[in-house]
Amino acid sequence: VQLQASGGGLVQPGGSLRLSCAASGSIFDIVVMGWYRQAPGKQRELVAAILSRGITNYADSVKGRFTISRDNAKNTVYLQMNSLKPEDTAVYYCNVVRAGVAYWGQGTLVTVSS
Repeated sequence: VQLQASGGGLVQPGGSLRLSCAASGSIFDIVVMGWYRQAPGKQRELVAAILSRGITNYADSVKGRFTISRDNAKNTVYLQMNSLKPEDTAVYYCNVVRAGVAYWGQGTLVTVSS
């Protein structure tokens, strides 16, 4: 499975960004698609995940601000990020789980700063 993430950048506090991650290769039976992030000096943490059935899970810190969605026809997962805060600054990584194996994208930097 190959993952190509895009959509990061610099945004002011209160702004919005949308991340996209397209999966290719052996994409059958992808169970979970999600986003993690890693801020400088911190451990990588789950931001949001979505199951193939559409069930979602969010970190408490992003609930009500971020929305994860997936387009199964395009094998793409999205992360709509609204009301961004400086503490959302991190490298965001796309993640999928297939047949018990986790695959990671290359990471895209999100910087929230005025």
